[in-house]
Formats: sequence, structure tokens, C-alpha cells
Amino acid sequence: MKRSTSVLLLLSAVLFVGIFSGCRKKKDTIAVITVLDIDNLPVAGAEVVLYGESTINQPANVVLYDTLTTNISGEARFNFNDVYQLGQAGVAVLNIEASKDGAVGQGIIKVEQETISEETVFIQ
Repeated sequence: MKRSTSVLLLLSAVLFVGIFSGCRKKKDTIAVITVLDIDNLPVAGAEVVLYGESTINQPANVVLYDTLTTNISGEARFNFNDVYQLGQAGVAVLNIEASKDGAVGQGIIKVEQETISEETVFIQ
């Protein structure tokens, strides 16, 4: 009886450790776009659009499309936690369009999983 209790406790401990060590929380997947002017100064209040394009011959609808306005530091911070799923290799390669008062700029960003991906766009 004592041996069966010891075996049961050991199996319970192994199961407990296995369940809780196998479940890991997903880290944030963030893209930060910094918008600068031709004088290398941050542009507050610029509209930043991130969007994907189809890479197949017959274009499909764009799945990723998001717009934010830059803060006082010229940064727009996009959160892709809902897009990225654990185990997924990579997140997206997106086009960037930034504009303010007729000045425009473009770029591309590769959004990596569970990190902060950063890109700078110059508008003129």
C-alpha cells in the first residue's frame, strides 16, 4: 500500500511538471515605425499605414491592414499578438506608407514573432 502511494505521488508530480512546463505564454509581437522628416526630426501626428500584398499571380484580398498616428516621438506602435500564433514561423512582411501635410514616405518591415521589429520611414 505504501509503495502504491509513492508511485501515485511520483506520477502526479511528473504529470504536474509536464503540464505546466509545456504551457508557455506567448510574448508580445510588436512593430514600431518611426517617422522622421528630411532634417532627421521625429514627425508627430503622421498617419502610418501597414498593409500586406498578395504574392500570388491572381491577387487575393489583403488580410493585414492597420493604420495608426505617430506619437510625439514620431513612433507608431502596432501590436500583432492576435495575428501571431505560437509555433508559427515568422509573422508578415508589410508595406509601410507614412504621410503628413502632403509629405509622404514608404518602406517595408519584416515583423518577427515575439519581438519588437523596428523600421524608420523618412517623409518629404
